[in-house]
Amino acid sequence: TKPLPYKKGSRGPETADKWINEKSGYKRNQDYVYFDGSVGRKSENESKMVFDYNKNCYVPADKEISADDLCDVGLYGLAVMGQNFALNMASNGFSVCVGNRSPGKVGVTVLRARAEGGLPVSGSGSPENLIRKLKRPRKVVILVQAGKPVDDTIAELSKFMDPCDVIIDGGNEWYQNSIRRCKMLHQKGIYFIGMGISGGEEGARNGPSL
Repeated sequence: TKPLPYKKGSRGPETADKWINEKSGYKRNQDYVYFDGSVGRKSENESKMVFDYNKNCYVPADKEISADDLCDVGLYGLAVMGQNFALNMASNGFSVCVGNRSPGKVGVTVLRARAEGGLPVSGSGSPENLIRKLKRPRKVVILVQAGKPVDDTIAELSKFMDPCDVIIDGGNEWYQNSIRRCKMLHQKGIYFIGMGISGGEEGARNGPSL
């Protein structure tokens, strides 16, 4: 695995704590973060800051998103199938906002989209941020491991969704679980579609069976 390098000054080693404390009075992991070489006080609630993968920096989570920046569809779950399916949709004219439980894969996917012709893929820093970046009614494809991870993902995303929004499960799930989730989300007015994706990573990128 090739690590993504931090920008200079974006995070200091623990040996820098003494200098930071003397210069700013901030304490590591308590009330400061680095912003491109300078030190800035972070929000009382860390969740109010999210990483903007297009601008390559942290921004306020509640920052107003312009209508022009809203994406057609979201995709959550960026293992090989998820990454390739996001790029497939982007290659076919849809703007895609991607998210993942571990944020590193978000950056990797955005970089892949740029390398493959500047495809319209943007990243999100949290489930809430992903939902806020979508056009209404929101449409989110989830590609995570079948079973409990699907339930956990639906629970996290649906907290920020409204009636008439759509969740599409692209994994290989037992049909009874899909029926259960459909009934559960129906109570919130959210549509649910169980949609398997076949064809492996090549199919997901170039033309899967849905």
